[in-house]
Amino acid sequence: MSKPQELIEYIAKAIVDDGEAVNVVETEGGKMLELETADDDRGRVIGRQGRVAKAMRAVLGASREGSRVRLEIVD
Repeated sequence: MSKPQELIEYIAKAIVDDGEAVNVVETEGGKMLELETADDDRGRVIGRQGRVAKAMRAVLGASREGSRVRLEIVD
C-alpha cells in the first residue's frame, strides 16, 4: 500500500461510522485513488457542499508523494 493510499484510508476511517467498509484502490498506475465507503457514510466523506472531500484532496496535495495523485469518491 502506498503512502497516499494509507493517508486517505486513515482520514476516511476517522470520519465514517463503518470503518470496515472503507476501501481505497489505486488506479491508472498510481495516479488516481478511488475511495469507496458504505452507502450511509458517503455523505460524511463528501461533506456539506463537498467541504470534507476538498479538505481531503488538499491534505493529499500537500503531502510529498500525494501531490501528483487525484482522489475520486466512487459509488
